[in-house]
Amino acid sequence: MHYFRTSIHLVIPFVISMMCSNLSAQNDRWQINVKYDMDVELNDETHLLKGSQDLIFYNNSPDTIYHLWYHLYLNAFQPGSDMDVRSRFLPDPDSRIGEKISKLKSDEIGYQKILAVSQSSKPLKFYIEGTIMKLDLESPVFPGDSTVIQMQFESQIPVQIRRTGRFNKEGIAYSMSQWYPKLCNYDEHGWHTDPYIAREFYAPWAYFDVKIKLASDYCIAATGYLQNPKECNCNTKSSNQNKYKTWHFITPQVHDFVWAADKEFVHDSFLMKDNRLLFFYYRKEQAYSPTWKLLPPVMDRALDIIEELVGPYPYDSYSFIQGGDGGMEYPMATLITGNRPLVSLVGVAVHEWLHSWFQMLLASNEALYPWMDEGFTAYVEEEVMNMLKREGWIPGSEPAEDPHAETLANFKTFAGSPKEEPLSTHADHFSTNRAYGVGSYVKGALCLHQLRYIMGEKPFWTGLQAYFENWKFKHPNPDDFFRTMEKNSNLELDWFKQYWVGTTKTIDYSISSVTNLNGQTLIELERIGLFPMPVDIALILEDSSVLMCHIPLDLMRGHKNFDNQHVLILNPWHWVQTKYKFEIPVDFTKLKYVVMDTLRMMADLKEENDYWEAEPK
Repeated sequence: MHYFRTSIHLVIPFVISMMCSNLSAQNDRWQINVKYDMDVELNDETHLLKGSQDLIFYNNSPDTIYHLWYHLYLNAFQPGSDMDVRSRFLPDPDSRIGEKISKLKSDEIGYQKILAVSQSSKPLKFYIEGTIMKLDLESPVFPGDSTVIQMQFESQIPVQIRRTGRFNKEGIAYSMSQWYPKLCNYDEHGWHTDPYIAREFYAPWAYFDVKIKLASDYCIAATGYLQNPKECNCNTKSSNQNKYKTWHFITPQVHDFVWAADKEFVHDSFLMKDNRLLFFYYRKEQAYSPTWKLLPPVMDRALDIIEELVGPYPYDSYSFIQGGDGGMEYPMATLITGNRPLVSLVGVAVHEWLHSWFQMLLASNEALYPWMDEGFTAYVEEEVMNMLKREGWIPGSEPAEDPHAETLANFKTFAGSPKEEPLSTHADHFSTNRAYGVGSYVKGALCLHQLRYIMGEKPFWTGLQAYFENWKFKHPNPDDFFRTMEKNSNLELDWFKQYWVGTTKTIDYSISSVTNLNGQTLIELERIGLFPMPVDIALILEDSSVLMCHIPLDLMRGHKNFDNQHVLILNPWHWVQTKYKFEIPVDFTKLKYVVMDTLRMMADLKEENDYWEAEPK
């Protein structure tokens, strides 16, 4: 099994090219870059991780940097931490956390101790508060300059509770996410020093060179490319003379590094037609290992679909690793629990891999805009899963006529309720987990669905592809996304962004009346909800012929693209007006139905008033 992908001699040229590529993108948005060199050793008896970290900080900003801020995520797994307190006081805590952290014993907690820090060999002062550390630099870093920070640290790996830890519910020894002192991101808005509450992440682009020393009977799966496969091979038993192995990984441009280790890992690989590799690490247990054997060709096909819908995956490999507490995405790898039927295993694998496009490569600030990652990922997941089912890749699973119908239904049960909060809410500051979940996943997904309804099929998909292509590796924000969609639709969409992201106003249109006007048809519509939208409406005659009409919203400054379909474009509906009347040259006596939004795409809360039927003759 050969998975050596990037040679050591490429390290320095790659870092330089990474810096230059980002500097050349300064017209779009400057961003800092870093390089991590880490050498760590994990004691599997004490669960202590000791290591060194050399970090090169490249200041591509226009500002002089006097301090550096770091995340120390493992400190969250202690009684009284922000994560513990937040979980215990939420009305609907995550069941994976609940009161578990508050009950951890001293040998079960997580911690990250910084033993020493220096800059160019000069000791630095540092201050730690919970999961955040501040470094006072001895020498400031001027714009265009760089500096090196040396650090020694010691960590205790907590029992597995949320994402990271030891001995998860399926017995995986170590799920090592959020495990190292990680630099906070600095962007045009300054430092982002959010404490770890159990939500989302934001980090600068980085190059990693990581060496991990561990007892030789463990198999390690990780982000990046393994550099010493002859010495470190999961499927070859080590000589008893070698008590320890040191696994060496390097990465291309990513913003995090995850690894997992277990003595019972099976390592399968799948070579795709373009010579990229998929890796699968899981425990070989009778209950579910046959399901994992079915996964590789399905994920190969899933990649084809994703790349067609969104854009190309730029790395040479991806790893699906059994571990963690459900499913959690990282660059070039995911941790997923493995004891699942095939449809569930494929579903979680597709979802977590899709994060590679909407977070690992675009990397928006998840704390501020979780819906741009979770929601967009969930939306395309529904498209991909439906295609896989339609093509027969998941036996026993039937495709849906509308893969987003369930998402719409879930949204309608919560939208407009007192517990709903706007998408502009910070991920950690939602009042309930329910509000966060519906907002980030469901309403976030429907953001794309509503734009698809507003823009039309072709400009929507070309817009989504342009967004990915133009903003990968650049940390886009909502304005960047919506402006891209405007350019690809020739429509104004700022009104939609303001309503959908900044408010909880709801959509509700109704057909007020359909009447005979001198033998023709007069239709009156009403906007009951406060959220204005364009309206698609169909007139269906007794002979089953259909006249499709479209009422643009005045704020769009244009109309939906129907790709040469025959649709009657009516005068715009001005958003200040709650009612709209229009006359259609259709014989009223031959009219059978009038239906708004026949495809049921608009997030209209009350479908029962979107339909009119003629009186029986």
